[in-house]
Amino acid sequence: MKSTTMAAVAALLLSTAAMAGPIERACMASDRGGNRSLCGCIQQAADATLSGSDQRRAAKFFKDPERAHQTWVSQSASDEAFWDRYKQFGETAEASCAG
Repeated sequence: MKSTTMAAVAALLLSTAAMAGPIERACMASDRGGNRSLCGCIQQAADATLSGSDQRRAAKFFKDPERAHQTWVSQSASDEAFWDRYKQFGETAEASCAG
């Protein structure tokens, strides 16, 4: 009975981790992360404002903030368009998740 319960809990934890989006995973892995509720909220904001490819790109900023800076100062039209979407994501996350 005990091993069945442990197996069920392990399966639930693994499925929850697998269902987490790229932003939530990056948030949880970051040095300021670890708060599942906050990281989940930030992922919800990402789901509402960013495409999947934008989320994967933005998730890389958690590990490499210099990449965010390079995107921000870039003169590329595609980087500027992404940065506009990223700013909207940040504003949405701040409004929804600030507590």
